[in-house]
Amino acid sequence: MTEKIIALVDGSIYSESVCDHAAWISGRTGATVELIHVLGRREAPEKQDLSGSIRLGARSALLEELAEVDAQRAKLVSARGRAILEDARAIVDKAGVNEITTRLRHGDIVESIAEVEEQARVIVIGKRGEAADFASGHLGSNLERIVRAAHRPVFVASRAFKPIEKVLVAYDGGSSAMKAVDHIARSPLFAGLAVHVVTIGSETAEARKGLENARAVLKAAGIEAVTRIVPGQPDVELGKLVEEEEFGMVVMGAYGHSRIRSLIIGSTTTEMVRSCKVPVVLMR
Repeated sequence: MTEKIIALVDGSIYSESVCDHAAWISGRTGATVELIHVLGRREAPEKQDLSGSIRLGARSALLEELAEVDAQRAKLVSARGRAILEDARAIVDKAGVNEITTRLRHGDIVESIAEVEEQARVIVIGKRGEAADFASGHLGSNLERIVRAAHRPVFVASRAFKPIEKVLVAYDGGSSAMKAVDHIARSPLFAGLAVHVVTIGSETAEARKGLENARAVLKAAGIEAVTRIVPGQPDVELGKLVEEEEFGMVVMGAYGHSRIRSLIIGSTTTEMVRSCKVPVVLMR
């Protein structure tokens, strides 16, 4: 079964970037691209029994007219969804991707992803959705739900696409960080990129051993990674590193190395996704 890049487009200002990043991943991995637009339950047509709410002298013509309005609205919402997918296809096609499929789905976005995720190499999503463009500090609720539920890597696209040459791996020794290193070692996406594996915190024998293990895994895959320990707090230092050393992408575990597994994404992860101006790849 050919693995797909699942790219979620919603018509927001992030959709073009999602398409560009999906095309870039496809070019490096050979995976096909499936563009998905999900009509949420609020947008989907609703079957309502209006007879009980207009009892006093209501005429059947009025009920028919209300039903017609609902049907017309449903048609317009579906047409808009198809237009978003056509625009997205044109962007991905122009970037040179040969095999592109589109899918318009109704219902909950997490449930929609769960149905297709088994075929996915990666899920690409914008940092914020259509309703959150005005709120720069806001992290889309759909993104948090998708990261919690997804079993595949989630690629959070930045606002604008730039070719990626240098990758920062935030490594804390936890299981999701180790999984991220293993993924990098096995994926053609990272071949030829400059990979830096960084632990933020105190210099300890355990931290140093963890980095050596990560470097050995990557070296066995032909990736000569740079490793180092940087003192400080992860949510502060990671952002500074990205800015000062011009990393093009951050890869990190979605959950920190902690005995207490939070129901929300780890705090450092949330802060990185919120503040970072480059794509962030999250591994569960």
